[in-house]
Amino acid sequence: MTFPWLPRLAGALTAGYGVAVAARPAVMLGPCGWSDDDPALRAVARMVAMRDVASGLAMLAAPTTNALRLAIAARVTADLSDATVLGLALRGRPQRGKAIAVAAGWGLLCGATAATTVRS
Repeated sequence: MTFPWLPRLAGALTAGYGVAVAARPAVMLGPCGWSDDDPALRAVARMVAMRDVASGLAMLAAPTTNALRLAIAARVTADLSDATVLGLALRGRPQRGKAIAVAAGWGLLCGATAATTVRS
């Protein structure tokens, strides 16, 4: 059974999360244990957020199955790199495991949606 709408939904959720973080960086920084008082951290959070918006919209609007799979691959790569970077940045902090799990979980979830695509 295929669910061709599932990667589009994952893309929409990804883009929505990105918009939320861009508007309010504390959405991402808080769970990592970081304060959004630091302008540099807010800037980094917003850069990640805009990447999420772009990759989510790419998943949502991809015109072909191949383009959709490429957008999914970009999303997964970004999430797994986030998990790696957050794992290193949060060494020794209690938020580390949760941050890795959330980032890697989103990557795995988006990656799994690739299996629901049908070759066009």
